[in-house]
Amino acid sequence: MHAWGGARFEAFSAGSQPTGRINPYALETLAAAGIPTAGLRSKSWDEFSGDGAEPLDLVVTVCDSAASEPCPVFFGDFVRTHWGLPDPAAVEGGDAEKRAAFAQAHATIQARLMAFLTLSPEIWADRKALKLALDRIGFIQSEDATHV
Repeated sequence: MHAWGGARFEAFSAGSQPTGRINPYALETLAAAGIPTAGLRSKSWDEFSGDGAEPLDLVVTVCDSAASEPCPVFFGDFVRTHWGLPDPAAVEGGDAEKRAAFAQAHATIQARLMAFLTLSPEIWADRKALKLALDRIGFIQSEDATHV
């Protein structure tokens, strides 16, 4: 989001089972796309929930329910949507298969974020329309990027 949306949005990423280090294939994929990785860290979604957490406007979950990945439970007055995505870190095989999985995940996220960034600013005033638009974006795949 920071790479493509600039300072327009403040975005955070977190997971259900952080390992304490960012997957090297994720870092490699970001670097190959020209996205800075300095300052990135592995973190739990717990940082963004509970007492003392900053209020959120939007929560986008990407956990893959087909793989029985846990999805976060957040409470608050924000819009929530789900953009399910297979976990590239769960791919087995050699370096080529792992790199391909991360590249595919990155391409799908990029396609979805590009669609997100084209939403009109006015849509944020209509939560129902925003939710509908966000839910539709969750079905975009990387091969749809030319149609966004």
